[in-house]
Amino acid sequence: MYRLRTILLTGVLALAVVAPAVPAGAHPGVASGSTVDRAPVAAADPRSGGLPVRSTGGTDLLSVRGAGPFRIGASLTRLTAAGLIDWTAVDCEGVVVAGVTGEWAGKIMVAFRNGRLVEIGTATAPPRSPAGAGVGMSFTEVARIYGSRGEFIRNDAGDATAYLVRFGNRVELFTGHPIRPGVGYFQVGLADHVERAFRQGRPC
Repeated sequence: MYRLRTILLTGVLALAVVAPAVPAGAHPGVASGSTVDRAPVAAADPRSGGLPVRSTGGTDLLSVRGAGPFRIGASLTRLTAAGLIDWTAVDCEGVVVAGVTGEWAGKIMVAFRNGRLVEIGTATAPPRSPAGAGVGMSFTEVARIYGSRGEFIRNDAGDATAYLVRFGNRVELFTGHPIRPGVGYFQVGLADHVERAFRQGRPC
């Protein structure tokens, strides 16, 4: 799976003018034992169940709700019929990884489980999170943005660290870059897909 994601993401983002990229399936993480200063948490609207609500135009924003027309929970069939899906590839356990068309092309990759959108990831900046965090930032900067709202987590193998922010059953996940410090990949989606994949890895 990691090899497939590396090949796909490299091809999709090769022509984008972005911060250095990292494959969607790779989680090199932060150096072990990293420490950060904590700062006040970014606000969320309680009426939204804790989900961030700040919005911006164009392709500037990627949140746990989604990105533009690519909303978490959206149907692969409907997005394809609307001409918003460019290519697809079957990943582990029947998960379908896809590239997109339109203004988000070359900026995000999406993943579907049982025909529903469960993950959006980017190796570019923008987009950033509603709180302002994104690829290219140091993990110290990201942790300062979220304060006590977020946390560093380690995978089950104990060889990678990431920064996780929870919003109910959805998460933002910031992982590292293979050759430089800081955030190299930013994902959003369902916790039982995004977080579980980082913690447990995938069998292919």
